[in-house]
Amino acid sequence: MNETAFALRGDHITLDALLKATGWAPSGGAAKQLIAAGRVQVDGQVETRRGAKLRAGQRVAMDGRAVRLSAAAGAT
Repeated sequence: MNETAFALRGDHITLDALLKATGWAPSGGAAKQLIAAGRVQVDGQVETRRGAKLRAGQRVAMDGRAVRLSAAAGAT
């Protein structure tokens, strides 16, 4: 599985916003459908809450792709 890094701008990002930011979903509606269909995993578990708050260190996967969230440069 191909895993890339994603730097957070703040302390968290919601799952639907992450799918849009990575280009995995072209819109919020598409992200909602992917999440509701059970196609997205967070740390190896299916996540069905589109507003789930994701933080640095977590891993999100879908359709053979994955991103590992990291803290933004300069964040404490």
